[in-house]
Amino acid sequence: MRAIAREAGVGIATLYRHFPTREALAAAVYRDQVQRLTQGAAELLRRLPPSQALRAWMDLFGDWLITKHGMIDTLRGMIDSGEIAGTESRDELLAAVSSILDAGTAAGDLRSDVAVDDITASIIGIFTVTAGRSERTGRLLDLLLDGLRAERKA
Repeated sequence: MRAIAREAGVGIATLYRHFPTREALAAAVYRDQVQRLTQGAAELLRRLPPSQALRAWMDLFGDWLITKHGMIDTLRGMIDSGEIAGTESRDELLAAVSSILDAGTAAGDLRSDVAVDDITASIIGIFTVTAGRSERTGRLLDLLLDGLRAERKA
């Protein structure tokens, strides 16, 4: 906690006043990152075509997964205790992917017959199998995106 306070440029008392336990700090960081991921989906859709937004969001999601790897036991405990609403966070993340998928379907860019749960499970699987970020990770995410593209009628 001292290192975190020092990195943040605040005193330890200030840190403890806002986050009395490590778990409270971890929960706040987790909620912030979930919010950034959901807002990231909307931001990407404003700047990019839906398929490109989805691919960029896959990278954001992967980075988020990688940072959570070392905290997984702590996060599971916090979800079990109710400090973090796991279902709520999951629903927010699925809604973010769904918004991109819906935009892609409307644009004729992405398939309409794909379950959002399957997309997130696939992304998690890719990052699990590749143990983080690598050239192979990018190739597999690109392959996933290719499978999500809508068929073009000739």
